[in-house]
Amino acid sequence: MAEGGEPATTATVATDRRTAGEQVEDQAIELKVGSEMRRLFAEKAARVNGTSYAGVLLLTGDVPTEQDKQQAEQVAGKVEKVKRVVNQIRVGDVTPISVRTNDTWITSKVTTTLINTKDVPTRTIVVTTERGVVYLLGKVTSTESQIAAKAASTVSGVNKVVKLFEIVARESLFNEQSPAPIQDNAASGAKAPTNESGDVQTMPIQ
Repeated sequence: MAEGGEPATTATVATDRRTAGEQVEDQAIELKVGSEMRRLFAEKAARVNGTSYAGVLLLTGDVPTEQDKQQAEQVAGKVEKVKRVVNQIRVGDVTPISVRTNDTWITSKVTTTLINTKDVPTRTIVVTTERGVVYLLGKVTSTESQIAAKAASTVSGVNKVVKLFEIVARESLFNEQSPAPIQDNAASGAKAPTNESGDVQTMPIQ
């Protein structure tokens, strides 16, 4: 990790700002959530995906009823190390494979665009797409958040960009310790509505 002023920007762009422990925990969360969702909806036409970043769990996919959506959130929120659940599951028929394939392509294009955008710390940003809606997760500064969202919104096929970033102070990126979030009042295992404290921020597509 670089210290001082000049090399710091390169260092912050090139690394994942999660600790090694957080990265392992996120992988475990996604595996456990996937297993729980398959068990929960084994006999239903449903599809639920979990994407975790530093314990913030994004749920996307399709379930038949509103009750199923809430049940998925409750079960996912009980998975070990999950700090908060952002429930973006859609109630309705399962999304066609053609649309999901296109979402994968959009995710690839957005990732490439972010890599090619100056001052965007791509290695600490996770991108996932659902029906043309791009979700961005990561530990970024306020400025990086704006740049990344704007860049993602320019990609063809993107209907909307939703920012689920944890905003950190720029000064904290130059410390040896993990970046301290400006605001983090989530308790372990707790769920929170997506509109509570402005965590879900949408970038309009022009």
